[in-house]
Amino acid sequence: MTPPSQDTPADPGLAEVVAYVELQRLESRYADVVTRRARGELTEIVRDDCPIVVDVRHTRFELTGPTEYGKFMDGAIQRFSLFEFVLLNMVFRVDAQRGVAAARVYMQEIRQNVSDRRRTDAYGVYHDRLERSEDGLWRFARRHNRSFARTAEPRVDADFDVFDLPVIPLEEILGGS
Repeated sequence: MTPPSQDTPADPGLAEVVAYVELQRLESRYADVVTRRARGELTEIVRDDCPIVVDVRHTRFELTGPTEYGKFMDGAIQRFSLFEFVLLNMVFRVDAQRGVAAARVYMQEIRQNVSDRRRTDAYGVYHDRLERSEDGLWRFARRHNRSFARTAEPRVDADFDVFDLPVIPLEEILGGS
C-alpha cells in the first residue's frame, strides 16, 4: 500500500469517486487485454508478486505475477477460435487514502471451440485486491477467480453445469495484506 499520490483529491468522497473510476478502467483494461490475447500488457496492470488463484472447479491453479499468469492464459485460450471476456458487474470497496481497494467482479467468457466449432460460455467471479503503486497507478495485488457456471457437455441434458457462487467479503480482502 502506498500513501495517496499527489493527484489524490483531499476530499475523501471525491478521492473515492476518482479511485472508483480508475479501478473500473483497470478492470476494463484487463478484459481488453485478455480478449485481445495481449498477455505482454499484463506487466502494466499486474504486480510482479501478485498471487493469482484460478479455480475452474475440477482444477485449481496457483500462479504468481503477470508472466506466469499470461502463459497460463495463453494455454487456456488457445483452444478457442473466438474468445471474448465480458465484464458483467463490478462492486468495489475503496480506501483511497490508503491506496487499497477490494473488488468483486462478475464475468462471462463467450467462446467458440476450435475442435468442434461449438459455442460455449463460462461464468465466474473474481475477488481482487488492488493497490495503488508508487507511480500513482492502480494494479492487481491479489486475484482469486472461480467458475460458477459453464456450458454443459453435449451429452448432458442441461444447458449449463452450475456450481455454488463463492463470495469472499470485500472487507476481508480490503483488510488483508
